[in-house]
Amino acid sequence: MKKISRRSAAARDLMMEFADQTGLSDSGREPRRYLWTDAFAVCNFLELFRTTGEQEYLNLALRLVDQVHHVLGRRRADDRRQGWISGLDEEEGERHPTVAGLRIGKELNERQPEERFDEQLEWERDGQYYHYLTKWMHALYRVSRITGQSIYNVWARELARTAHARFTYFPPAGGRKRMYWKMSIDLSRPLVPSMGQHDPLDGLVTFSELQRENQDDGSTGPELDDEISDLIGMCEVKGLATEDPLGIGGLLFDALRAAQLMTSEEFAAADLLEGILEAALHGLQAFAVRKPFRLPAEYRLAFRELGLAIGLHAVPMLGDMIEKHPQTFNPKLKPLIKALDGFASWGEEIEGFWLQEQSRTSGSWLEHWKINTVMLATSLVPEGFLTVR
Repeated sequence: MKKISRRSAAARDLMMEFADQTGLSDSGREPRRYLWTDAFAVCNFLELFRTTGEQEYLNLALRLVDQVHHVLGRRRADDRRQGWISGLDEEEGERHPTVAGLRIGKELNERQPEERFDEQLEWERDGQYYHYLTKWMHALYRVSRITGQSIYNVWARELARTAHARFTYFPPAGGRKRMYWKMSIDLSRPLVPSMGQHDPLDGLVTFSELQRENQDDGSTGPELDDEISDLIGMCEVKGLATEDPLGIGGLLFDALRAAQLMTSEEFAAADLLEGILEAALHGLQAFAVRKPFRLPAEYRLAFRELGLAIGLHAVPMLGDMIEKHPQTFNPKLKPLIKALDGFASWGEEIEGFWLQEQSRTSGSWLEHWKINTVMLATSLVPEGFLTVR
């Protein structure tokens, strides 16, 4: 058994608690799956496997993939219809578990066509989110890279093809393609018609990494060139800036993945990178004005802060890449990286605060304990989530 660092040991303890409490381990509990949280969890287990060599963690990652597909790829227990949401028979559904997307995993059923829209209640209702699907695509991609089994990337690309076809549309009045933020479980109707601020960018980077794997392993599965071309046309760098810490972290995550793909000329929109980093920097500067870390735990949302902490881990990795590949990157990126690196201590502060037992007994932590637990673990072992290679 390899000796592991204190950070890895803390992440391991968090992830084993998560496995036990959500029915992933052999605890006898019924599986409780939620797509966003589980995408991060898969990457965490893969990283623990990579750093320790212990098969248990790989087994948990693969079991989690299987559970997500068999829970969130199928109809809800309170739906009179049963089986795969794709409508495929059992055998074909097993072969293509992501071909019709995956449910979010919310407690409440989706809003029915005849029901009145309630903005607050909509957050608690099931359906499909584009940005959750892209996180799951990335998790499947990482499984494919670690195991060498191309089927996981095929499933990710089938999910990508479906998500793009169902979430994107041309406005009736004309103009460039847009994207719905939330769709019904069967992807037949939008539940929230507005477009997520970072969804086209997240899709572009994620589809690009999936397409890269398609070229590497020669496996069968849909090509994504047309979808990538569409997404390039949908990306507007000028609209990326946000004060939301989770959103800022997402920008840094996308920037790092884009940069990793650029080093081997596998990202078709390299000119976006500077704008992504500028947006992240503007967001950090605006967020700083709020002095957010002075508040007690009850008034803070751990998973949003931890999303930022995860993204801040990407900054030194970006800096190293730019130093090693000066011919690939615009020299203007160096001062941006330096400015972003000035916020590195925030990540340490966020992790330190939420590692305190007192912080993790607060109501705000316990209300979202699954997502908080997993994202704290991701921040402690971020390479499993942040890496494309």
